[in-house]
Amino acid sequence: MTNLKLNRSFIENGPWKDNLFQGKVVFVTGGAGTICRAQTEAMVLLGANAAIVGRNPQKTIQAAKEIAQLRPGAKVVECSNTDVRDVQSLVKAVDKTVKELGRIDYVIAGAAGNFLSDFNHLSSNAFKSVVSIDLLGSFNTAKACFEQLRKNKGAILFVSATLHYYGIPFQVHVGAAKAGVDALSNALAVELGPLGIRSNCIAPGFIEGTEGMDRLNGKTETKSKIPLQRYGRVEDIAQATIYLFSSAAEYVTGTIQIVDGAVWHSGVFSTKYEYPVNIIKANSDPVMKL
Repeated sequence: MTNLKLNRSFIENGPWKDNLFQGKVVFVTGGAGTICRAQTEAMVLLGANAAIVGRNPQKTIQAAKEIAQLRPGAKVVECSNTDVRDVQSLVKAVDKTVKELGRIDYVIAGAAGNFLSDFNHLSSNAFKSVVSIDLLGSFNTAKACFEQLRKNKGAILFVSATLHYYGIPFQVHVGAAKAGVDALSNALAVELGPLGIRSNCIAPGFIEGTEGMDRLNGKTETKSKIPLQRYGRVEDIAQATIYLFSSAAEYVTGTIQIVDGAVWHSGVFSTKYEYPVNIIKANSDPVMKL
């Protein structure tokens, strides 16, 4: 049984040239997850070698082994027991990657945490935890990879969201963190641009088959309210990732690529939580301990 999201047909039936990223290396935090895994698989299928970075040894090692099977000769390094909240932990992962693969050209900062919580039941520690993983973790990833990015005139892609584009109930923590990620990416695009480093964000919408989709969407029917009338697929995120890392986007930096079928324009996020009934109910409980 394999957990692979893509296969050779992704190239055979797609618009991209085979071996597009031959000789290149991508460093991916959250690479054992669903979305970031598909991003990594696409890069490996197109010739890149990869480093899968994660905290869980079993998931990280298994993901690396499976992804390496996608292409003959592919090299995929596992960097397990890595905590993005600790920059020195990431430095060790970078050192291992460079030692085994020789370089880092592309970085995907995708490690993230999320859960549903109204403001009243959201503790300060829970808020801090998400900000630490999503925002501080993104900064630490860029910081640890900076020497390699500068040396190879590389590119970094932050995995963001659309939750902060307007007020989303039960997502105060994630919205705040992802707003920071966008700001971080934009600032790095300006500051690191003269060094030849590009920085962009990708903002997925409802992507089917992901843990986030199952956890956050629940049993609520939202597909009919999405303008393109379908949920996103991991392939959609993979395609956008390839574009942003490819030479086709060599003059594209400081952007946020939204891949959500225009769902954020439709107000689905607010309506799905039965606003304001559920908000009033959740926040009518006794004030929770800080």
